[in-house]
Amino acid sequence: MSSNTAIMPSTLSLKDLPWQVLWDKDKCTLCGRCTAVCPVNAIELGVFRKRIVETSLNSGQTPSSIYKTYNGIRQKTNPAYACVGCAMCTMVCPNDAIIPARNHEEDKLKFHVNQAGHPRRRGGRRNVSGNLLDRIKFTRISMLTDPALDAGRHEFELRTLLGRVLPPEENLKFLRENGWIPPVREIYPLIIGGMSFGALSPTMWEGLQMGVAYLNEELGMPVRISTGEGGCPPRLLRSRFLKYVILQIASGYFGWDEIIHALPDMKEDPCAIEIKYGQGAKPGDGGLLMWYKVNKLIAAIRGVPVGISLPSPPTHQTQYSIEESVAKMIQSMYMAWGFRVPVFPKISASSTSLAVLNNLTRNPYAAGLGIDGEDGGTGAAYDVSMNHMGHPIASNIRDCYLNLVALGKQNEIPLFAGGGIGKNGDLAANAAALIMLGASGVQTGKYIMQAAAGCLGSESDRCNICNIGLCPKGITSQDPRLYRRLDPEKVAERVVDVYLSFDTELKKIVAPLGRSTSLPIGMSDALGINDRDVAERLKIAYVV
Repeated sequence: MSSNTAIMPSTLSLKDLPWQVLWDKDKCTLCGRCTAVCPVNAIELGVFRKRIVETSLNSGQTPSSIYKTYNGIRQKTNPAYACVGCAMCTMVCPNDAIIPARNHEEDKLKFHVNQAGHPRRRGGRRNVSGNLLDRIKFTRISMLTDPALDAGRHEFELRTLLGRVLPPEENLKFLRENGWIPPVREIYPLIIGGMSFGALSPTMWEGLQMGVAYLNEELGMPVRISTGEGGCPPRLLRSRFLKYVILQIASGYFGWDEIIHALPDMKEDPCAIEIKYGQGAKPGDGGLLMWYKVNKLIAAIRGVPVGISLPSPPTHQTQYSIEESVAKMIQSMYMAWGFRVPVFPKISASSTSLAVLNNLTRNPYAAGLGIDGEDGGTGAAYDVSMNHMGHPIASNIRDCYLNLVALGKQNEIPLFAGGGIGKNGDLAANAAALIMLGASGVQTGKYIMQAAAGCLGSESDRCNICNIGLCPKGITSQDPRLYRRLDPEKVAERVVDVYLSFDTELKKIVAPLGRSTSLPIGMSDALGINDRDVAERLKIAYVV
C-alpha cells in the first residue's frame, strides 16, 4: 500500500513489516538496478516532496518555505509486496546505497498475510530455533583399547548399502522360490534428497546432476540423487547417468508416463525407486507444486494443463492399507525393471512409522525405509503444517532401529533419515549422529541449496519464498529471467566441494572409532548429551 493511500483498518506502516529497506539518498544514482532485481517488487521509484526553508539574516526578511520534489526509492507496505530480506538490491547496487534491515519489533505482518480467506504458505524450513542433533557429542575416542585410525593418515572409504540384505540361508531360499534375489546397491551415505524438476529451476537441477556425475566418474564417490516427485527430463532417462539417480514416484503419479515410455530406451537402470507416501517438509499436506511454477515444460512432463496447482493426493487411491501398498506398489515397481532395481517407501516421521516398518520386515521386496523428520523441506506448505506438525527425526529413527534390533533384522533393512540435517551448518556431525542412532544413510536437500547455490532462506524467515517461483537466486524459479542468474557449472563445482568437505569431516568423526570398513550404524555407545531426558529417550549416555 503506497504512502498516499487512505488509512484503512488493515493499513500497515514500515515499522509493522519484518524487513525495512534502508536507502541512502546521497549515495544513490537512481540507476534502477535495485527495483529491477527485487523478486517481490517491494520497492519502487517514488517522487518525494521536500520543504526547504530560506532566510537572509542580513536583510531582515521573513523566512520563507520553498517546496521541491526529487526522485528516490520507496518501500511498499502492502503485505502482498512485503520485503523478504533477500538483499539482492544490496548485491547489485554499485554504490552501497540500499540494504534491508531486520525490524526488531514484533512482526505484525503475520496477522495480515491471511487475506482472501487463505492462510499463509511459504517455502523453507520451520522458523523454530534449536536443533537436537547439534547438541549430541561423540564421546568414544579409541586409544589403547581399540585400533583407532587417523583420518589424515589412513585411506579408507565410507559406504552404505541400499537394498534388502537377507541372511545367506534366506537368500538361497528366496532364490529357489523366486528365481532372483533382492538387489542391493553400494552407495555413499549422503543422498541428495528429493527436490523435483519443477520445484527446482532447470539450471539448478542441471547443476546438481552434473556435480553428482563428476563425483561418481572422476572421484569414485557413489553419490546418488533423488528426483523428487514429478519425473525428470526425457534426456536424463535415456542417458547413462540414470544409474546415479533414485527415481521417485508419489501419489500424484506425475511424470510417470514419461518414465514408463522411456523404459525400452534406458541405457542403464536407475539406482533405486523411491515411493513417497509423505514428507517431513509438510506432513499431512502431501506434495504441492503451486501454479506459479507449472510452465509448458513442467506441464508436458507431468501430463497436466499449464498454470494449475498440483497437490498430490494424501494417499494412493488404489491402496488403503500398508499391506496393499507393499503388495501393489513395491512388487509392481520391481516387475517393471525385471527385479533388478531396489524399491523402498519414504514416509513422514510420525508415531505410525513403527507400524509401517513392522510390515516391511515381513516382506522381502522392501529394500529399505526412508523417514523424513519435521525440520526438513523447501516446499510450499501452510505455516501450521510446518511449525506444528511432524515428528523429530532423531527419536523416530532411534525407535525404528531399536525395533529392528528386537526383531534381529537391524542388518537387513536400511533406514535413511532426513529432515533438518545440517540445519545450522553441521552437516557431517548431524549425519554421524543419525548413523550412530541407527540410520544407514541420510538425505539432505536444503543444505545443498544453501551451500551449492547460495540459497538466501533462513530459519529467521529471511526470503523463504521458494514456493511462489520468485526465488531471487533462480534456484526454485521457472522464470527464465530469474533462473538465468544461476550458472549450472558453478553449482556443480560447489556440489563437489560440499561432498569432499563432508567426506573429510565424517572421516574425522568415524576414524577414532576404528571403523575403516563399515559405517558405525547403531553404535550409540559413542554418543552422549548433556540432557538427561533426551539421553533416556534416545538411550545414549548422559554426560555433563
